Parts: sequence; C-alpha cells; structure tokens
Amino acid sequence: MDLYSRKQRWKLVLAVMAMLIVGASLWYSNRIVDRVRLEERKKVQLWAEAVQNRAELVNYTEKLFNRLRDEEAKKVQLLAEAMQRLGSSDETDFSFYLRVVSDNTTVPVIITDSEGQLRFDRNVDTLITKHPERLEQEIKDMAALHDPIEIGIQGVEKQLLYYKNSKVFTELQEVMDGIIRSFISETVMSTAAVPVIYTDSTRTHVIESGHIEAHIKEDSAAMQARIRSMEKANTPIAISLPGQGRNYIFYEESLVITQLRYFPYVQLGILALFLIVAYALFSIFRNAEQNQVWVGMAKETAHQLGTPLSSLMAWMELLKAKGVDPMALNEMRKDVDRLEVITERFSKIGSAPDLTPEKLYYTLRATVLYLRPRLPSKAVIEVVQPADPELLVPLNRALFSWVIENLIRNAVDAMEGQGSITIELVPDGSNVHIDVTDNGKGIPVAQQRTVFQPGFTTKKRGWGLGLSLSKRIIEQYHGGHIMVKKSTPGVGTTFRITLAKGNFSDKLVTDPELE
Repeated sequence: MDLYSRKQRWKLVLAVMAMLIVGASLWYSNRIVDRVRLEERKKVQLWAEAVQNRAELVNYTEKLFNRLRDEEAKKVQLLAEAMQRLGSSDETDFSFYLRVVSDNTTVPVIITDSEGQLRFDRNVDTLITKHPERLEQEIKDMAALHDPIEIGIQGVEKQLLYYKNSKVFTELQEVMDGIIRSFISETVMSTAAVPVIYTDSTRTHVIESGHIEAHIKEDSAAMQARIRSMEKANTPIAISLPGQGRNYIFYEESLVITQLRYFPYVQLGILALFLIVAYALFSIFRNAEQNQVWVGMAKETAHQLGTPLSSLMAWMELLKAKGVDPMALNEMRKDVDRLEVITERFSKIGSAPDLTPEKLYYTLRATVLYLRPRLPSKAVIEVVQPADPELLVPLNRALFSWVIENLIRNAVDAMEGQGSITIELVPDGSNVHIDVTDNGKGIPVAQQRTVFQPGFTTKKRGWGLGLSLSKRIIEQYHGGHIMVKKSTPGVGTTFRITLAKGNFSDKLVTDPELE
C-alpha cells in the first residue's frame, strides 16, 4: 500500500473516531439536559399547583368577605326595622330595638328626612356631621354604594337611612386587594424560575410578565408570538380572581435549560474551531519543513551531479581527441546536456526562478523532440501548431519543460506504451491554456482532485511526487494553474495548464536551432 493510501485510510479512521466521540458527547450531554429538564418540569408542576391552590385560597377569602358584606347588609336592614319599630305607637317594649340600635358600633349610618335634613347618625365622624357640605357629600357617597332604606314612622313623614361598609370591612377589603396584588407579583412572577406571562381572559392583554427579554416586552407582536409559543409548549394555567375574572398564566422552560441544550454544540464548535486553527498552523509548519527538506535534497542532488558531469565532459573531450565516432559523441553530448538541464532544475528548487519571455510553441516542441527517441515507438506525440506560433509567455524553460515531461511520461504509462498524446495551445484572453490529452485508461472521478497530492500514485514503484512537483512549479513559480480538465475511464485524460500571456513589445527568439 502506497503512502497516500495509508494516509487516506488513517484519515478515514480518525474521522470515524471523531464522529463516534462527538456522537457519544452529544448523547451524554443530551441525557444530562433531559434529566435537568425533567427535574425542572417537576418543580414547574409544583409551582403551577401552588398557583392554583393560592388562587383558590384567594377566592375563598373573597367568599368570606362577601358573607361579611351580606351580614353587614342584614345588620343595616335590622337597624332600619328597629328604627321603624321605635317610631310605632303599637309597641310597648322597646328594649330589644334599643339594643339593636346601640349594638351597632361598626356600620356608619345616617338617617335624614325627605328634605335631606339630618335626623340621626351612628358611627359617623363628628367632623362630617358638623359640616353641611361634608355631610352632604357623605350622604351622596353612601347612596352611591347602597340604595337608601325608607323608614315609615307613624305620624311622621318617611325618612331615609343611608349606610356604607364598616371601617373594619373597608380595611379588610384593602387587605384583600393587597392579597390579589401579591398573588400576581409574588406567587406568579417572583417565585417562578421560568419565563412567565400573565394575561387577561382575551390572552392578548399582558398584565404582568417575568423572565422575559426587554426587547420582547417592548414589541407587542413579539410578545404575542412568545405567548403562542408558550401555549404550544405548556397548557396555560387558568385562574379566576375577585374583580379580575378569568386570567391565564403562560410559561415555558427556563433559559438555563435552553442554554444547556445548545451548550454541547457550542462547546464542540469552539473545540472544532480550535482544532482547525491548530491543524492549519501545524500544516503550515509541516509544509515549511517539507519545503526545506525538498529544497535541501534538490540542491544536494544538483551538487552531487556537478562533479560527475565535469568528469564526463572531460572524458568526452578525450574521446574526441582519440577520434571516436562523431555520432556516438553527439548522442553522448545530448545526454550530458540533459544531465546539465536536470542539474539546473534541481538547483532552482527553493529559489525564485527567473522568468524570461519564451516562445511557448517552440519550447513545447523542443521538449517533445528530446523525448521522442527515448519513449516507446508506439507512443505518438504531436504538438498542434497554433494560429500564432510566435506567442511569448514568461517562463523558466528548464522548470516548465520538467512539467511537460512529467505529464508526457504519466500519459505514456497510462497508455501502457501504446497510444497518442496531443499537446494543444488554446488562447483565452490574457491567458493561454496548454492541453495535454492522451487516450489512456483515464482517472476515476474520486481521484481527480487528489492526483496532485504528494504521495498519490497508481504505480507499483512510484513515489507520487511528479504531479505534486508539477503543481508547485506551475502555481508557485509561474503563477499559473494546473488541473484535470476532463477524464473518462477507458477513454483518456486531458490535463490543462493555464499561464498568463506576456506583454512584450519585441518578439524574442530563443534557441533558433529548434525553431
């Protein structure tokens, strides 16, 4: 198994392990959140029951107050009857009626004649009875609260009895109002640990609210939307209060539960961000180290090749002096020149290469002319002549030829030494494309994005460095782009190199011998 395949397998294993860890973390976190939610649900249910019980207690207290009000009304009726009896001449024993009148020490009573003149008062402040204006206002207030009772006394014109609730009852009524207010503000709002909205019977008018965001309180539409969402989450508590009618209490889960529910995802997101940043930094440093190793190895290779090259050149001069076959010496010269080109290529790795204006078509031809006699005879290579063969492109000729050689050799391997390779130039505005097409076995779609990765190879003895190095030369040194334009298994593959055209005023000619 090659290095790239092992790396991909380990990536898959690590990805599966990461997914299992994330899944287990989310499962455990959700389990804890569910338990907390269940405990809060129990507390909310107890709170809802307490609210209902407190509402029942308030209603029961109101019933007691109503009974007290009825008893005071009966007491006033009895007082009116006693006054009427006292004015009757048929009665001889008035002790009972006198006791009824004297026992009234709580209910304020005023008796006037038909013209409104004061005839009798009981439990009314003297500051009121001694001031006609205040007395008149007090009579009006009493009449507004209760209809006056007519008292018919024999031989005397009818009189009117006015009364109001006793001071004790009024104080109790104030206490009752305070109980209702405290019920809403304390029992419903303050003791609730969850968001609460208290509305009237229409469910639209908000009376009180607790644990609701300020911006939602200020927006009536948002408040109504929140009420609807609460109603879907929990059945509202319906209560009836004295003087309030039927009201509703809407509630939902606390913000803590919501935050706990999303906390694992936030935590995993932060962790993932940290890992991504750490991996990116690690990759940058790793690539920098790899680049240093590559550069060091390339320069050391160029250095090691320099000594035998010098020796070979000296031996060639010696052979030439001894009259060796000139054709053999010429072929040896080509191979030595080739070694010099290779040495130059390795020496340029890691350094910013000088880009000079080169005629792209002739550069391609020169590379192909060198490779043809060194490739299988059944591998046919053709460079299609463009409309403008004089097109200049800024290139480093040695490095660019290296890329073309890698593509051609890979194509020959894909065709298993038999087939055709076509190199075509396609101008495109300010750019020019170089398409290298073969009719080999093609590249599967799943591998088309990974062929340029270091270590990727389909050859049994390959290192997977050719296309990776080609990508580095085109994109980092020439500012271009290389990709798999199209590939169909069993049909062939087209690699495309994109370079920027040069903007040169003079047409330059390089290596006229190859033109």
